[in-house]
Amino acid sequence: MTQHAEFDVVVIGGGPSGATAAWDLARAGRSVLLLDRAGRIKPCGGAVPPRLLEEFEVPQSLLVARARAARMVAPSNRAVDMPVGDVGYVGMVDRDVFDEWLRARAAAAGAERRTGTYERIERDSAAGAVVCYSTERGGALHRVRARLVIGADGARSGVARENVPGAERNPCVFAYHEVVRAPATTPQGFDGARCDVLYQGRLSPDFYGWVFPHGETASIGVGSAHKGFSLRGAVQTMRRDLGLGTCETIRREGAPIPLKPLRRWENGRDVLLVGDAAGVVAPASGEGIYYAMACGRIAAQSAQAFLASGNPAALRQARRAFLRAHGRVFWILGIMQYFWYSSDKRRERFVAMCADRDVQQLTWQAYMNKRLVRKRPMAHLRIFLKDCAHLLGVPRPTVEGPAA
Repeated sequence: MTQHAEFDVVVIGGGPSGATAAWDLARAGRSVLLLDRAGRIKPCGGAVPPRLLEEFEVPQSLLVARARAARMVAPSNRAVDMPVGDVGYVGMVDRDVFDEWLRARAAAAGAERRTGTYERIERDSAAGAVVCYSTERGGALHRVRARLVIGADGARSGVARENVPGAERNPCVFAYHEVVRAPATTPQGFDGARCDVLYQGRLSPDFYGWVFPHGETASIGVGSAHKGFSLRGAVQTMRRDLGLGTCETIRREGAPIPLKPLRRWENGRDVLLVGDAAGVVAPASGEGIYYAMACGRIAAQSAQAFLASGNPAALRQARRAFLRAHGRVFWILGIMQYFWYSSDKRRERFVAMCADRDVQQLTWQAYMNKRLVRKRPMAHLRIFLKDCAHLLGVPRPTVEGPAA
């Protein structure tokens, strides 16, 4: 024994990824400390697919809304509606309630919860890492020893910067949103049953803006990697255009969102990154909740293998397993973002593509199932040719084949 409290795993960060990893490890009988900062709420549209509820045993009661359609808005203000149809719905959660529920569930499974801010990891002659954290600004340091540290502390992760080479260079988009008290609809077009995604350079030169319904509230946000671009100004424009300018503002939040997974998630010794700290956010869409939880579960499995064997090589399996499951989707979405978000001319063509029936059906099926749909090769071929035609600005080709 040492002078410090000891745990098998210390999870730093209590968002969806960290809380899921802590829950799985605590259920498996591991001693787990879940350390999270007070009052942290990530700016997020809050969209989750039905698969998340089933896969991670999340109750329907946490949904504050179910969107049945998405509206894609081009720079010309052309709007294309994409009804979900019979494949499901887009669930909406409030992150303050949702994340706290996940943390409480981890505690109920046996994880110990503490509130504090990560400061650093220290090393001494004993085995394991000594995690130092503070409970108040400028206050005394508290120390705990862990066989494994899981860094789930966000896109600008202190754990990552200190322990994983190259982590500080991962590119990010900065996201900002305002949560407002919202009506069911407005004469200007706000719809409490629809997610709006605005692909307009005036709102974001390199990403997009969103208006997502949350029942009695709505999340109105935008992202951009361009320094100096006014995210607050873009949100004010969206609020004005949709008749939400005078609605009560409940809170304002901003945070970086990583653009791609890091090349390394571990330090080769006793630190493993998950969620935003590992760069696990889908390109193009910015979707992160499902992928964060999937990453947390995979990390818990790798942690189990590490704790059982003591072999740090087991930690490398987390990144490999995640990319085997989702890497192709991330690669395709990254290409989409690179090409389609680069100019208003291309954004206009991208929204025009969204009116295509094949695009809509395969998009929703992939979103609901979190994998590429392989059962309709002719539909994929048609989409590929249409995509090339839109990108090159040539007349749309036709492909003979059975109806999708």
